[in-house]
Amino acid sequence: MKRTWAPDSWRSRPAEQIPDYPDSQAATKVEAELAKYPPLVFAGEARNLRARLADVAAGRAFLLQGGDCAESFEEFTADNIRDTFRVLLQVAVVLTFAGSMPVVKVGRLAGQFAKPRSRPTETRGDVTLPTYRGDIVNDIAFTEEARRPDPARQLQAYNQSAASLNLLRAFATGGYADLRRIHRWNLGFVNSSPVGEQFRDLADRTSEALAFMEACGVDSASFPELRETEFFTSHEALLLAYEQALTRVDSTSGDWYSTSAHMLWVGDRTRDPDGAHVEYLRGIANPIGLKLGPDIDPDGMLRLIDILNPSNDPGRLTLVTRFGTGRVQEKLPGLIRAVEREGHSVVWACDPMHGNTVTADNGYKTRSFDRILGEVSDFFGVHGAEGTHAGGLHFEMTGQDVTECLGGAQEITEESLSDRYHTHCDPRLNASQSLELAFLIAETLKGQRTALEPEVAEAS
Repeated sequence: MKRTWAPDSWRSRPAEQIPDYPDSQAATKVEAELAKYPPLVFAGEARNLRARLADVAAGRAFLLQGGDCAESFEEFTADNIRDTFRVLLQVAVVLTFAGSMPVVKVGRLAGQFAKPRSRPTETRGDVTLPTYRGDIVNDIAFTEEARRPDPARQLQAYNQSAASLNLLRAFATGGYADLRRIHRWNLGFVNSSPVGEQFRDLADRTSEALAFMEACGVDSASFPELRETEFFTSHEALLLAYEQALTRVDSTSGDWYSTSAHMLWVGDRTRDPDGAHVEYLRGIANPIGLKLGPDIDPDGMLRLIDILNPSNDPGRLTLVTRFGTGRVQEKLPGLIRAVEREGHSVVWACDPMHGNTVTADNGYKTRSFDRILGEVSDFFGVHGAEGTHAGGLHFEMTGQDVTECLGGAQEITEESLSDRYHTHCDPRLNASQSLELAFLIAETLKGQRTALEPEVAEAS
């Protein structure tokens, strides 16, 4: 018998990663206030993303999901938002050119404030305090006052998300994303980086193609796709009270939608099929993601798929694998075969970041560029061997010139990590590393397109 669902039905389920607010009445008051606020995104936008992801599942498009590991209140500036948007555009253009297929752009932006943690407390010396759970919950400063969970932070997170979305929509539709401006995207430190010349060459080829199209009567005035882009937002649905407060009934369809982001995902730490997070996500009509770590098995995955996408709707569910280099070939084939055997329509995406996090000898949490690339290469390789579509990539990245991940053409070393290590949580690829990775992946994506062309043509 199908379980009934309501926006608050998660409260009857065991919940992990939920902050314990000292003042529960204050938390209830904030939730009631948020419930009166306007939606941040709209049901129609979420449906558009779901349609685009259905194309990804069918092998007709590719998913690029990227952005901050955890947005911060302190670093909230228009420049930071613009720079992250810009590098996502650059990476998307590289992948589009290589794969000759649309790239669906989804940012970890305008809502990625909450972070799951391995431990509820953090100890430094003889002082133990609550762990930092993201700016929507508490502050990163190691003081008793800063680490106290404060429900009012949800209001600030909402306001920052609203402002970010306003700016992102302006960038996406107001001319910044116009392909005729492609040379202007290559600014700042990326321009002088080892991959700057590669992007300039690609920009030249793109400009030549556009000039030819215009000569044939195909210009941005007639085809807005050339001057605008679709851009969607996503975050982990971790703070369920916040998500509940922003859950609305769509007047068109009668379905429930989270209006905090176009796409939400459940993390590897909160994917208990009987838990609160899965319970919440199964009831909303947004496209959703499911993170799969190395301890997942085919039966456990299939159970979650049945809960989260019982109607097997294309574009509804994205499976995001995060195994770590060296474990993809061990874990992924069995999962793919189980999905294919059961006939499930899913998007397969690779998160090469979280399985490759290490602590350097100097104490900095970091990730190796080579290991990130290695997991991506293995992901494509397994899908190629299984005859399935490697549908997308999920990166933690920033448009800033940070030194948080080791290696790449910039040759960031352990000694240079401290130069510009700014993350509030996990290490991110900088803009140059992100673009370098895109070029390295491009040939693989081109090969996948060639291999799948007969199958895709037959399906269409």
